[in-house]
Amino acid sequence: MTPLTREPHRRFNPLTRDWVLVSPQRTERPWGGKLEKVLTSPTLAFDPNCYLCPGNQRASGERNPNYSSTFVFSNDFPALMPDVHTSKQDDSGHELLLSESEAGICRVVCFSPRHDLTLARMTVPEITRVVDVWAEQHTEIGSLPWVNYVQIFENRGEIMGCSNPHPHGQIWANQTIPNEPRKEQESQLAYREKYGSCLLCNYLELEAKAAERIVVQNNLFAALVPFWAVWPFEVLVVSKQHATDLGSLDSVARESLADIFKQLTTRYDNLFETSFPYSMGFHQAPTDGEMHPEWHLHAHFYPPLLRSATIRKFMVGYEMLAGPQRDITPEIAATTLRNLSGTHYADRKPA
Repeated sequence: MTPLTREPHRRFNPLTRDWVLVSPQRTERPWGGKLEKVLTSPTLAFDPNCYLCPGNQRASGERNPNYSSTFVFSNDFPALMPDVHTSKQDDSGHELLLSESEAGICRVVCFSPRHDLTLARMTVPEITRVVDVWAEQHTEIGSLPWVNYVQIFENRGEIMGCSNPHPHGQIWANQTIPNEPRKEQESQLAYREKYGSCLLCNYLELEAKAAERIVVQNNLFAALVPFWAVWPFEVLVVSKQHATDLGSLDSVARESLADIFKQLTTRYDNLFETSFPYSMGFHQAPTDGEMHPEWHLHAHFYPPLLRSATIRKFMVGYEMLAGPQRDITPEIAATTLRNLSGTHYADRKPA
């Protein structure tokens, strides 16, 4: 049998039940991809023109407090609103033009009052405070009887659609379970019913034995390039203990999660010595009032950079019309990230 590391093959994602095409032979092609402008980081600790900095006025006219730690506020231009008219209609009469109302809540989480920081440049105690706020917000919003899912995420970098470089993320809470968590809900439940165990507990056990795709780990969390990764340096952060959501983590586990985020994002920045862009989000149990033992807390990191700080991966053509495809194998991506220094490149002393 020809080794899969050298010829085209496809890999199964048990969380979404989709397949990804892996084409390792394409790494030899000469074309390098579209060049993007080099990403730069803010140099000001406070920007008087930033609507997220402490004390500054936002577009809504409200003024931020002079916050000194993590700060949360309701999004001034939310994609979801709590008060909507309840409606459902089918203009076709046979489910071709279906629409229905969707209520929700949108909040912004400023990680730090410092304008010039990212998670990679924050300390573990500072990131732990962010994790605490994520957990608190998930519990608070999820307790509302009409909220059935809470999505916590961060878009990092301009090329990932981030409109403001101030370190921040978002929380969107839905009346229904969105598409991607719903896929994972169905897959994890089906796996538990078939095998009587947790999908990600079993998967993490296999990864721990193989060790080739793990990037960093501590006693309670592991960050790894999943076997089925789509993005070049995609990473899955998984709790080593079975936990369903952030709210179920104790203080030790939250600090461990912060430590993993620090280790991983530092390596991301070190990869191409740039402020590394990505979309990151937690997937956790729905907040529908039901018990969900099938759910296992995890976070997805989807970074677009491919070969340098100016060459990114585009999802076009085959990816949009047929299915996801990658060239660099997950094993090579994991080895590359794992071998990077845990000290941020900006903190290294000159030789």
